[in-house]
Amino acid sequence: MDAYILIGNANTRKTSVVRSLTGCFNRSVRDIQLQSDKRPVRFYARVGALQNTRTTLDEFVQEVARARSEAVLFCLSPNANATDLVEYPDAQTYVNGLRERGWRIKAVAVLGQDGGGVRATNLRQYTQAPTAPINVTARDVRAQFGWI
Repeated sequence: MDAYILIGNANTRKTSVVRSLTGCFNRSVRDIQLQSDKRPVRFYARVGALQNTRTTLDEFVQEVARARSEAVLFCLSPNANATDLVEYPDAQTYVNGLRERGWRIKAVAVLGQDGGGVRATNLRQYTQAPTAPINVTARDVRAQFGWI
């Protein structure tokens, strides 16, 4: 599974960026045209950080499998859920778990200052995302992800 991830604290506009990129309200499958492909790629787009929506790693992997998509766009909070650190850990723990399952982390966009320690070859930080016009942040993330 190819994964495109938005990481940010509360009020960094993760949800708005996902909606701007995909037109998805909550959880939907969308066809996205990548610059590197001649045909659209079937994406599962999910709004809301996994920790905030109280979604474990295993639950998320099963949810994505049911969507029968080729790639996924989703959000993570840099930090673990304050009320359950084990079930809903920090962003780095989620990313490590996905890698262990064979997922390919294609791109990570950090909105704001805190990336939760996640490392990836195609990681970019958008420090002005909480205050910049949403269409500007979405345009820049779209270019980083290699989407038309």
